[in-house]
Amino acid sequence: MVLAPPPSRCSPRPPSTSPAPASGSAAEQKFDGHRTILFTPAGPGGRLLLQTRRGSLVQDRFADLVAAAEQLPEGLVLDGSSSSGTPRPGGRLSFEALQRRAAARGRTATALAAKSPAFFIAFDVLQQDGTELLTRPYHERRRILADLFDTHQLSAPWTL
Repeated sequence: MVLAPPPSRCSPRPPSTSPAPASGSAAEQKFDGHRTILFTPAGPGGRLLLQTRRGSLVQDRFADLVAAAEQLPEGLVLDGSSSSGTPRPGGRLSFEALQRRAAARGRTATALAAKSPAFFIAFDVLQQDGTELLTRPYHERRRILADLFDTHQLSAPWTL
């Protein structure tokens, strides 16, 4: 089965207590960003899609991420967080800049991309090579995600 927007998935929620290391639980740091699912084209002529947690498609607001996605393989679905920040070394993520980017379109979106580039912080791989991975344990999907970053030598705007 090939995933298509909107896939069903769990919403993030804070744990009531810190999980015990042997419990099999996993926790990720929460960054200032928007929960986003990234779909690379499944084949030639397809287009990259960025879907928000509420199901809206926002790739027109993040043309810099769309352009950078050329380094990602086809048939990939990543779950993560879109963020925005300053391009200078040591720059910081800015939720305010991200919200401006999320609302912008056309030339305004292009101008904001130059001023506050987008980043995609990946924390799960839901599909690889057109094969759904949702039934696999998280620790296995996380290993696949880390291997993807290593194999394709992914760097900014992609973050693991």
